[in-house]
Amino acid sequence: MFDAERLTADCLQAVTADPSHKGVREVLARTMSDPAAVLRGLGEPLRAGITPIYRSDALTIINVVWGPGMSIMPHDHRTWAVIGVYSGREDNIFWRHIKGGDGRELEAAGAQSLCNGDVTALGTDIVHSVLNPIGKLSSAIHIYGGDFYAIERSEWDAETLREGPYDKVKAMRLFEESNRILVPA
Repeated sequence: MFDAERLTADCLQAVTADPSHKGVREVLARTMSDPAAVLRGLGEPLRAGITPIYRSDALTIINVVWGPGMSIMPHDHRTWAVIGVYSGREDNIFWRHIKGGDGRELEAAGAQSLCNGDVTALGTDIVHSVLNPIGKLSSAIHIYGGDFYAIERSEWDAETLREGPYDKVKAMRLFEESNRILVPA
């Protein structure tokens, strides 16, 4: 049975032993070996959104529920991240800065689809965008090596790929807009 407190304790122990993502990735991989248990433990998602599970200066654990067809612009975290999908799918496009440019433009550099039970780690310098390509909610646990909510980050405009400060309000609005699609007014 999935237990959020056990996950938190195991991740804290792992990050204390090694501040990199390696131990946390192992913990989340064990957790995601039974994605149905995670789904039962956290409950069937009813709406898109981000729910904190744990937050400190050293570690943040959140439950992310992506709306059907939801897409979020390229952004960075400025810390490592470990992602484990327990329901649905999450497609990540990875971006790199264009060499010789002004440092504010990106080009696609790769992609990874995460399905039910998959786990991946993202390095500190990764820029990625996320898409839920399916017609239902997709759910994942995201773990960050720091206080995810306090870190100053960047986002890139989805159309121009120009860098700007990460807009938390705009990001949360994307989740809310996705919910309006789920339950029309």
